[in-house]
Formats: sequence, C-alpha cells, structure tokens
Amino acid sequence: MKTDELDFPLPSELIAQTPTADRAASRLLVFRRSDRSVEHRHFSDLPSILRAGDLLVFNDTKVVPARVALQKSTGGLAQGLFLEELAPGRWRMLLRNVAAGSLLSLVQDPSIALRPVERDAEGQFIVRVDPPVGAAELLARVGRMPLPPYIKRGKSHDERDDLDRQRYQTIYAAREGAVAAPTAGLHFTPELLDQLDRTGVERTFVTLHVGLGTFRPIAAASLEQHTMHSERYEIGQGAAEAINRARNQGRRVVAVGTTVARVIESQPPGQPIGPRLDQTAIFIRPPYLWRHVDALITNFHLPRSTLIALVAAMVGLDEQKRLYRLAVDQRYRFFSYGDAMLIE
Repeated sequence: MKTDELDFPLPSELIAQTPTADRAASRLLVFRRSDRSVEHRHFSDLPSILRAGDLLVFNDTKVVPARVALQKSTGGLAQGLFLEELAPGRWRMLLRNVAAGSLLSLVQDPSIALRPVERDAEGQFIVRVDPPVGAAELLARVGRMPLPPYIKRGKSHDERDDLDRQRYQTIYAAREGAVAAPTAGLHFTPELLDQLDRTGVERTFVTLHVGLGTFRPIAAASLEQHTMHSERYEIGQGAAEAINRARNQGRRVVAVGTTVARVIESQPPGQPIGPRLDQTAIFIRPPYLWRHVDALITNFHLPRSTLIALVAAMVGLDEQKRLYRLAVDQRYRFFSYGDAMLIE
C-alpha cells in the first residue's frame, strides 16, 4: 500500500491549538461499520451510545514534562526533549541545533549544566547533567509538556504552559513514562466516568508509554517499507482477566486510543490474554484481521502516519478517506487537542 494513500488536505485552522474548555464538550463522530452510518454527537453523549457490558480499556501512562529550554554558552537558545534517565546525571535526550561537546544550561535554572557527550545514528544524545539531579524531580520543576510541533507555543515560555500541564494529561494518568499523551483519553472527566459506571459500562487499564515515533509521518514510499517504532507496555492481572471475561461473555472490548489497540492486538490470537510486561512494534495497517478489539475511540490523526493507517485498517481505506473528508467539511478539530471519533 502506498503511503500517499493516507494523505489528505487539511485547512490549518482545523488543527486545534488549545483544548475545549470542558474535556467532554469535544465533538464525537460516531461511525457504525455494520451499516456505514455516521452520527455527529458530543463526547458527553458517550454513555448513551455505548452498551451496558462494554469494556473500555484505557492507557494509564503519565506524560513527563519532558521539554526544556536551554541556553548555549554562546548565548543562543536551544530546545531539548528528555527521553530517558540512564543513570544519575546521565540522560538520553533529543536536542535541536546542538553539537556534541557543547555546554548548555537550563533557562529555568542556570545552575544546572548539561553537556551532550555522544550522538547516535537517530540524532539522540547522551547528556551529562551536573549536578546529577534526579530527572523526575528536576523536570517536575522546570519542564514543559512535550506538545507535538503542530501545537504552537513560545520557545522558552508561554502563558498556556500551566493549561498544557493540566490538559495534555488524562485524568487517570498514573504511571509516568510517556513523552506524548494518549490523546483519545483526554476527553474523559470524572463525571463522565461516573455516568458510564451507572450505565453498566466497565473499564480497565493497561500501560503503554507513548514514544517519539507515535506522531512521526511515514517517510517510506510504501507502508511495507516502514520500520515501526517499539514501545514498552504492561498488561496487569486484573486487566487480562477483565478482557478475557468480556471476550468469553460476548461483550465488546472498546480500545480508548490507538495505543491501547496496539497493546491488545499484540497478544496472540485464539488464546486467553495473560499478564505481560513487554515491548510492541506492531504496525496495524490495511489489510488487517482484528483479533481482540471490537470498537475504537480515537482522535483525528496526522496524514501519512501509522495512526491513520490503523484507522484505515479498522474501517477500510475508502471509508477512512470518506470519514476524514466529512470531518473536514463539518469543521471537526484535528489532532491531539481536537475532537474524537468512535468506530463501532
């Protein structure tokens, strides 16, 4: 399949720059595969759309405030994205316009020095941090949320930083480790979860720490030539039992987001799902035979991305194109802070 088949025109004003005032006030396009019907609803309508007995599976990863503004010794500014703490005072980072051996300091705390000592083939740096402050402690104090580049913010500070800290995070985020949000979950509120409980919709949680590759466009000419990024995930005993019970009882498993879909679909077909700590590099693209997931809640995704390929694998390429044209015509808001779609 050619990658350009996943392309589509999108007016720039439809790329959401801020979230809705109320998480659940986002719009929701509902697509039913059985009859190809479409409804235009709001996310707050979800309890009246889902069925009693449906199992919602969420990703409870927590986004690290991983973006930092850096000052070069020459006086210029640079941007850094924390990826991993390898050891005390030794980080893996993505740096822009910086060479190995440079001396950097944090704009928000000039007492912290960073020196990139090694660069790998993918452009990631091993950075020595002095003094060797713990990454979690330091980033909680000076870091900014790692928003995708299509959400525009000031280089070193923006008046919306506090809003992003709150809203580029799901309300149920529990396990720190992601450098991007599982955005389908951003629409849920405590009140909405309570309503879903009352209507008999069940829920459980898995963990996938969303990595850099999630939003990266496919550079290869065909999907078959693309090398998928790998991400860490965990299915606990309770989640495995909940999914198996729903499957055995003929109830729907509804993945909240593409990350959850990838976790569940990484499990062997025709077997009960068990607790697991692993990595997945599964690339779900047309044609694909779904093993465990019955329905999907997801945002509207970037052209030429692995995420839109996953949507096409669930609805078919022609339907994906039709739905995205319809979403553009109806002025839905796109990408991380945008509206959502339910495929059932």
